[in-house]
Amino acid sequence: MTTPPVTPEEYAAEPVRFPALRVVDLTAEAAAVAEPYRNMVIQRVNNSCLRLAVLNEAFAWHYHPTSDELFIVLEGCLAIDVAGGSELRLGPLEAVTVPAGTVHRTRALGRTVNLCVEEWQRARDAVGPA
Repeated sequence: MTTPPVTPEEYAAEPVRFPALRVVDLTAEAAAVAEPYRNMVIQRVNNSCLRLAVLNEAFAWHYHPTSDELFIVLEGCLAIDVAGGSELRLGPLEAVTVPAGTVHRTRALGRTVNLCVEEWQRARDAVGPA
């Protein structure tokens, strides 16, 4: 399975859900997600944003030309497939950075909740199957 199409423009235009100085209950935000895939901007931090992703499937192969991505798993198991055949697996409270320009996709191995820190409104380019 793969997620419904999300254009780079839609991804970059995702609104910020909470302003600075607002305490956010990430557990409650994740629990409220019923879709098989949801990725939302929780807050901005300087020129970056904190995203909360809840997924039960794979996201499309893609890369980010100018931005690294830091993934932190809160619940479940997140597989990150990297072009060339390598796979990274993260469990709760494990983290990894995917460097800018790296073709990759994320896959949930069961329901997975993760945080992602990345450049605010940065480009995402789809590349198709690797």
